Amino acid sequence: MRLVLLGPPGSGKGTQAARLKEYLQVPHISTGDLLRAEVAAGTPLGVQAKEIMARGDFVSDEILLGMLEDRFARPDTANGFILDGYPRNLVQADALGVLLERIRQPMDFAVQLEVPTDLLVERIAGRAKAEGRDDDSPDVVRNRLDKYTSQTAPVIEYYRQHGQLTVVDGVGSLDEVFSRLIEALAPAKEVG
Repeated sequence: MRLVLLGPPGSGKGTQAARLKEYLQVPHISTGDLLRAEVAAGTPLGVQAKEIMARGDFVSDEILLGMLEDRFARPDTANGFILDGYPRNLVQADALGVLLERIRQPMDFAVQLEVPTDLLVERIAGRAKAEGRDDDSPDVVRNRLDKYTSQTAPVIEYYRQHGQLTVVDGVGSLDEVFSRLIEALAPAKEVG
């Protein structure tokens, strides 16, 4: 099963992706982790990305897509993957779709974890406090969430229009949310 996990900061994407990885027996691919690993390994794309980041610029969609293509070529993705942190905008969603069609691994699902903004602010503030960070004030968090929503809303609509979007309630215990995810993905798991 190949799926994109969508959700704002604090929605539980990373936590649920780790659980889904075990359940589905496919790798969890986080673009942030992938980028850091490529830079650390000194791969050609990693060297290119490091130079860009050293200038304070964002790594281009082209480089990220190249890293994803390299990652998708590894044998552990033969039965699918869970993609986290990408795509973040419509250009990336289109490029990912083209790449996956070209390598004959089309996307099965995009799963959106839905959590009310007030609860997201509470979760992120709690996480920041637990990590000893004081830079995540409620106003800063709300601003980040607004930016996420404005950038990602078109991606959510993109997957909805392609008949690939599944929305899952992200409120509740870890087990409750995971059970909802499994239930939402069950028909595809039975087929695949």
